Amino acid sequence: MGVVDSKVFRSGNSEAVRLPKEVAYGAEIEVTITRIGDVITIVPKRKATVAELVEKLRTLPKPDYVEVREPIEFSDRPGL
Repeated sequence: MGVVDSKVFRSGNSEAVRLPKEVAYGAEIEVTITRIGDVITIVPKRKATVAELVEKLRTLPKPDYVEVREPIEFSDRPGL
């Protein structure tokens, strides 16, 4: 993970930050910005919601068989 310093500057009525190439995502990438106190987090925007991903997983083919495993036996642990 890269750590770099940059400066905040004005761009019209907004503040902007230049992302140096060491930490840049590339051109035309949409990002989600979250601020909690003094911490600002920038992550690439998800292409799909979690619900859409779950629905996509449900459309995958079912396995031919389900592996049956031996049950795991846990020893008694007094005091827990």
